[in-house]
Amino acid sequence: MQSNGRETEAHFPIHVDGNESEKCEPLSIENKPGRNIDGDDCEPLHSDDYNSLQLDAKNPLSTANVLKTLFFILVWYIFSLLLTLYNKTLLGDHLGRFPAPLLMNTVHFTMQAVLSNLITWIWSSRFQPCVTMTWKDYLTKVVPTALGTALDINLSNASLVSISVTFATMCKSGSPIFLLLFAFAFRLEAPSFKLSGIILIISVGILLTVAKETEFELWGFIFVMLASVMSGFRWSMTQILLQREAYGLKNPFTLMSYVTPVMAIVTLMLSLGLDPWKEFASNGYFNSIWHVTRSSLLMLFGGALAFCMVLTEYILVSVTSAVTVTVAGVVKEAVTILVAVFYFHDKFTWLKGFGLIIIMIGVSLFNWYKYQKLQQKSSEDKVVSAQSTTVPGKYVILEEMDEDDGQR
Repeated sequence: MQSNGRETEAHFPIHVDGNESEKCEPLSIENKPGRNIDGDDCEPLHSDDYNSLQLDAKNPLSTANVLKTLFFILVWYIFSLLLTLYNKTLLGDHLGRFPAPLLMNTVHFTMQAVLSNLITWIWSSRFQPCVTMTWKDYLTKVVPTALGTALDINLSNASLVSISVTFATMCKSGSPIFLLLFAFAFRLEAPSFKLSGIILIISVGILLTVAKETEFELWGFIFVMLASVMSGFRWSMTQILLQREAYGLKNPFTLMSYVTPVMAIVTLMLSLGLDPWKEFASNGYFNSIWHVTRSSLLMLFGGALAFCMVLTEYILVSVTSAVTVTVAGVVKEAVTILVAVFYFHDKFTWLKGFGLIIIMIGVSLFNWYKYQKLQQKSSEDKVVSAQSTTVPGKYVILEEMDEDDGQR
């Protein structure tokens, strides 16, 4: 990454098919990437294979687009479920009791960093960004995204040490609340009474799942709720990086190559300070060469699962939106709860079930809200297409419009 000596311009023109009138629109959370910046003569960022993953912007609700999205969601479910079972089995107090969860995550993040950078280096003509990112953008956009992602994953794994998968999953189902709050803060979504009501419904569901929890553990609860906050933050930032042309990180491999090294370094520093390194020599996972080898293979296996899961998440965000991933994630968590009940024999009461149903109702209402918004946008695009002139439209980021108005 090199600094080009100047900051990125505030307006990023994007060609909108069929629209020739000069028009400025706020960046919506449903806007899709995939078009070159006006006047940019560099090669397209995506390879032919990756371009085939992009949804058709002209008809986002077509059967092919829906099936493609569902396929990626299903693959994401599989890898995420396997990784959850792996983490709980290895870290749980009454199961594997692996002594160094932060070291394990460091190995996972390092493996993701090595694989993503190797892929972008081998196929540099396909995956290297054609837009040079400034150091200011790197420090204010990439580093916070990496920190949020690292904290989300580390806090989630720390909570699994002391609380059940079922309880942790139901608490983590509140992540759409924090995603919306950060979307409001970053002006990716406009606040409304409908969205506020949906947030309230999901909050009530979470409270019911927490109420009368017989195995309630305070620190585990705090860790998983902080992880939910970080989840909302990191997915909002991830969408900004993936869907804004100026950063040149639309490709998931490219984004991973930028974010994961920071995640690995931060987690290694936490591991050196918090993991019980002095006790490793007497622990069953590290007290012999064979045990060290076995533990290393276990961590590498988890790293492979994490790489596949994160890559699928990034692909989903890049071709849809952060909200779509979060909504699909809540459904995934319901499946995770069912698996945990049968696999780990977690306790699941009627009150928890009622709370989970309320959460799902809130998420369904939000999904319906987004569907109506998408339908309305499709209708507006048809009207705009019928009234086309000769100048391409622009998408302008809301906060940057405000800055320009203040300078005039």
